[in-house]
Amino acid sequence: MPQALVIDGLAFARAGKSVAGVLSLTDMPRVAESGCSRADVSYSVRGGINSRGKPSLLIEASGEVELVCQRCLEPVALPIEVDSDLELCSDEVEIATAEDDIDRVLAGDAMGVASLVEDEVLLALPMVAKHESCERAVGGADKDRRSAFAVLAGLKKDQ
Repeated sequence: MPQALVIDGLAFARAGKSVAGVLSLTDMPRVAESGCSRADVSYSVRGGINSRGKPSLLIEASGEVELVCQRCLEPVALPIEVDSDLELCSDEVEIATAEDDIDRVLAGDAMGVASLVEDEVLLALPMVAKHESCERAVGGADKDRRSAFAVLAGLKKDQ
């Protein structure tokens, strides 16, 4: 089961190992809490040494999540594409004091692969989910309804 897959981060990276799989919404509880009603994400995690000579994990994920459109409140399926290179650090001080744009994560001997992938999926979610165009939101479903301002103008004319 993917959520039970645990790696020793430094050993995994130094050995250049890799794992791949598929995660659903039940495997990513924090994604579910963010409002997703469906998620299917294929992933791969590869260990290696980055250009700075540090152990790192390359996380790639792609798939689709379903959120609620904030314009029309209907479900909207959104593609997810993740390509992250996480440098492994041995202590939190190194992460906190870094003054560059490199993504870092605390290395551990029991790093949950599903949790690592879920972190990256959460970062890839849009701040506001919406369709490219919503008929209902632009008045398509409510064309016959009069504007509140038109009603007020009509009241003013009646006086």
